[in-house]
Amino acid sequence: MEKRQVAQRRDQISTNGSQTTRRTSLGLLASVASGLLLSACSHVPVVNTLFGPTSEPTLSGNIGTIVSDEPQATLVGHDVLARRGNAVDAATATAIALGVTLPSRASLGGGGACLVAPPNGDVKSIVFLPQAGQTLRGDRPASTPAMLRGLYLMQHQYGSVDFGDLILPAQKLASNGMTVSRTLASDLSTVRIGLLADKNAQAIFGRDETGTVVAGDNLAQPRLASFLDRVHSAGVGDLYNGALATVYASASQQAGGGLTNQDLRNTLPLQTDALHSQTGRLTASFLAPPADGGLGAAMRYQNGSNAQGTVAAWRASKSSSLSEAQAILDSNKTSNARLPALPASTSFVVTDRNGMAVACTLSENNLFGTGRIAGSTGIVLGASPATTPQPLLAAAILHHNHALKAVIAASGQNDAADAVGDAAQAAAHNATIPHSGSGRVNVITCQGGTCHGDLDPRGTGLTVGSTER
Repeated sequence: MEKRQVAQRRDQISTNGSQTTRRTSLGLLASVASGLLLSACSHVPVVNTLFGPTSEPTLSGNIGTIVSDEPQATLVGHDVLARRGNAVDAATATAIALGVTLPSRASLGGGGACLVAPPNGDVKSIVFLPQAGQTLRGDRPASTPAMLRGLYLMQHQYGSVDFGDLILPAQKLASNGMTVSRTLASDLSTVRIGLLADKNAQAIFGRDETGTVVAGDNLAQPRLASFLDRVHSAGVGDLYNGALATVYASASQQAGGGLTNQDLRNTLPLQTDALHSQTGRLTASFLAPPADGGLGAAMRYQNGSNAQGTVAAWRASKSSSLSEAQAILDSNKTSNARLPALPASTSFVVTDRNGMAVACTLSENNLFGTGRIAGSTGIVLGASPATTPQPLLAAAILHHNHALKAVIAASGQNDAADAVGDAAQAAAHNATIPHSGSGRVNVITCQGGTCHGDLDPRGTGLTVGSTER
């Protein structure tokens, strides 16, 4: 089938998502940020855990590379690689950690999309966009929390460890406190007045009477820590079909978001093949619809045309299928249509020692989503796509003669897809990755079996590691 909606996996995803007995166990936890040690929860079993006392020695040397917009999330992902997790395991842990360390752009109340390139396998596009509720209830309609279900699908398909173990680093960051990054502090400054109007948001992010936390502050989020602990214990399915779904839906209604239990049940990720552009032995793979920034980035890469124009024309056409998008790409048809101002996002890329690669971009459809917290869960509610434009989610993975050449993802609102296309062109020609304009790319380039991270110098993220194969 061209599209593989995961409705047929509903039972698997809706039940205890943290219990995957086929996973390989890994070892002790390591320091995630300066001065912060992730210690194991007392209720975690003594054996067969990623972060527990029965560790194998951690890997050293070239274990993989990770680049993200937030340093502590980068270190979480790198720690997973060091504990013998693969790139998908590291990407999953990084995304969940971003829900704690960068809730302005990657809240667990939002969603995103990822490209996954298994070693010697076809590149797949996994899209988990936040959905609108069936009815627009409340004064601030919220999106469904698609993040965890999408990550669970990806990690269940391609990961190597227990999903629940990948929640623990984020849970500890929320419980013990994390250091506010300059990116989060800047986002808080941008929305300070509106965000602090919500008493639950003020209790988390506020300082004094009218201020917010600033870069370098320690920020603990005990309610979010409890939510993550519940998901770790009960499984991802509890948020979509269990008691936690009722808690989240009720909290969203009290915050003006209007979600129902049925809205959560209907939140299903989508896996398809990726969009492809072939030039000789060079294959460029891009995110597929409904993450339509991939089409824009692919067209920019292929012929230098404006990515926004391609996406604007695509959205106006009401097309939706992978085959339609691939046909447009193959036709090389350009457009000068325009998009409205688009929501904020964040991105990251990962490779591992075995040649697996992942590129992800995340959003909650607005900076800090609705600007309100889902009650006792501590989660920033994403904004409903019925009231905000769809974000431009763009990522690419390049292979030359089946060898990994580049892994690219970007943020930057309207300019994200153009930035991915330009970076892909540069990587294809072994040129310097451009960092100009409003688009911000995170890139890993590989040549001769060696991979290195490339971080936008204007941002405040972090790249860790290099890989030699």
